[in-house]
Amino acid sequence: MSNPVKKFSPEVRARAVRLVLEHEGEHPSRWTAMVSIAGKIGCSAHTLNE
Repeated sequence: MSNPVKKFSPEVRARAVRLVLEHEGEHPSRWTAMVSIAGKIGCSAHTLNE
């Protein structure tokens, strides 16, 4: 399998992870926090989870 193209910069990735960790307490689960943050940064929750 070839390597996927990395669409997001390391800074955006770090910010997304930080946002999930900071806001997961406001959601019923980490997954729902990921769904919320992913929609705001323009990726899928699955991508953010990886």
